Amino acid sequence: MVHNSSDNRDDRARKSPQAAANDAPPEGLAAPDLDPATAGDDEDDSLLPDILEESGTVGEGPLASGHEAIERAVRLAPTSPGVYRMLNANADVLYVGKAKNVKKRLSSYARQSAPLPARILRMIAATVSVEIVSTTTETEALLLEANLIKQLRPRFNVQLRDDKSFPYILITGDHWAPQILKHRGAQTRPGRYFGPFASAGAVNRTITALQRAFLIRSCTDSFFESRTRPCLLHQIRRCAGPCTREIDFGGYSTLVREASDFLSGKSHAVKQELAGEMEKAAGELEFERAALYRDRLAALSAIQSQQGINPRTVEEADVFAIHQEGGFSCVEVFFFRTGQNWGNRAYFPRAEKTFTPEEVLGSFLAQFYDDKPPPRNILLSHKIEESELLANALSIKAGHKVEVTAPKRGEKKELVIHALTNAREALGRKLADTATQSRLLEAMAATLSLPHPPKRIEVYDNSHIQGTNAVGAMVVAGPDGFVKNQYRKFNIKSEGLTPGDDYAMMREVLERRFKRLINPPEEGVAKGKDDDFPQWPDLVIIDGGRGQLNAVREIFANLGLTQVSLMSVAKGPDRDAGRETLFMPEREAIKLEPRDPVLYFIQRLRDEAHRFVIGSHRKLRKKDIREAGLQEIPGIGPSRKRALLHHFGTLKEIERASIADLGKVPGVSAESARRIFEYFHPQPG
Repeated sequence: MVHNSSDNRDDRARKSPQAAANDAPPEGLAAPDLDPATAGDDEDDSLLPDILEESGTVGEGPLASGHEAIERAVRLAPTSPGVYRMLNANADVLYVGKAKNVKKRLSSYARQSAPLPARILRMIAATVSVEIVSTTTETEALLLEANLIKQLRPRFNVQLRDDKSFPYILITGDHWAPQILKHRGAQTRPGRYFGPFASAGAVNRTITALQRAFLIRSCTDSFFESRTRPCLLHQIRRCAGPCTREIDFGGYSTLVREASDFLSGKSHAVKQELAGEMEKAAGELEFERAALYRDRLAALSAIQSQQGINPRTVEEADVFAIHQEGGFSCVEVFFFRTGQNWGNRAYFPRAEKTFTPEEVLGSFLAQFYDDKPPPRNILLSHKIEESELLANALSIKAGHKVEVTAPKRGEKKELVIHALTNAREALGRKLADTATQSRLLEAMAATLSLPHPPKRIEVYDNSHIQGTNAVGAMVVAGPDGFVKNQYRKFNIKSEGLTPGDDYAMMREVLERRFKRLINPPEEGVAKGKDDDFPQWPDLVIIDGGRGQLNAVREIFANLGLTQVSLMSVAKGPDRDAGRETLFMPEREAIKLEPRDPVLYFIQRLRDEAHRFVIGSHRKLRKKDIREAGLQEIPGIGPSRKRALLHHFGTLKEIERASIADLGKVPGVSAESARRIFEYFHPQPG
């Protein structure tokens, strides 16, 4: 964090640098809200005169009470490093800060004559008590502060959002035939971990290519031990088949070593070795073996082509670049390991619009590495004032030296510029989407006569095939667009459910969803993935006509729900988009013009729910398909199965194929191609 050294901007002209550093209160205070509709307003500052007026001249009012609470804490505060928490009347944590000298830091809040920024005065006015935790060093205080901010989400701190853990590739080390797999979370299993990767998709693509290149198994140990003959992956040259000793221990160990070397940055040496083996096999007229090496080389080239920019001199680094515009901040992060680019991700931390880029970035970094191993180099677009303290803290945590720098020249500077360009573009897209979304929500409120623009919209849909693999889904949208970490799927559990009974399915989904809201989890149980986002919807949308609407109204009445607006969307004739009918309780049916932006918006909401529920449904079906295989398709026997697998390589590729592509397989007629396609792409109910 930057609180101890960068929070003295307002007093620098009046104090010596040393006094300012010791006495100034933190500037690392965030606004209570960064709603897109109010991000550019000074609404909170407008309350300041009221706070000061209530305080009066006799030491009364919320601001005076806050000063008194802090003064009580100062009398008992230590002069050593530590972390302090400011709490309001409900015992909610308002702010978490750290200091090299806690007593001096709290004293700077308590002095009523000291000029303080408006946001700090708002925080003091809300404070009724202060809790303090002493630490041995300032470095320890920095790490504890970051942990508490992520855990408690104080309203006045800069907050890192969407801090989902990153995926890694793991080559296991607890079996004689190592397995390659995607891994998240604590790295407790023996083996070698490679990453982090920016997304699960990047990991999955890389693992698939590595299987083609190095033939390492991806099956579980239990599956491995139960094999009596090679599986399909061996037949299509995706695995060397160590389970049935198709390859000996020495040969398999060589493949594992080559894969580890490639992921460790020795890709050039590995490719040279494979190219040499390919030429040798061709010279000995062993063309089938030469083709195998050719395919492995192609797989490695595919991995590197997907990685985009790769540095020449930077072996291991994370690159952070921040761009600010329109009251928002975007931090773009690039991951480089073993000289390879493992992807990038954009973050939009919650921060007051008056923060400088250095302040946001400094606060962001400590929280970012709270649960992630830092690399040896951290490259920044802006120099933060506590870079040395942060580097020391991360070095202790990582067990190796970590350098935090803002490069001025060379390839490192080029990487930072590249990240800064991505941050600028990502924030531009975010601002454009946010502005459009806010206008759409206002227009929707006017069109549907809602009391105010909805902050949370929930859309529900069901999917099944003749009652099998029944699943319900909820998607969520708000002022920032779709909120994907709030999506939920519901595997239908009701026993005795009549196949195709959509009303009963919807009843189960809505009861499970809203009973949890009506009876929230016990204290200590997570209540949501983002506490800043409303948990109760303003508007619920379902797919269907007046019948579905009345059924849901009955469900809501039984649950005692009266504060949630409800709407159903009926498809137009022949399911044409643009001819939908909207139904709301106690109102006539609503027909909007085909090009009405609100209608487009509602269509997007409905289509997203449909996409999500279909995806959830297909995941359930895939388990059945994998277990049953192609033999479950009428008219597809062993010969056609082999022909399909030889042509497409994997069951996944067969599933993706179009009817025309399926018809090109030798022995597969047009009718068979249609049956195969419909098996993988049925029309759900």
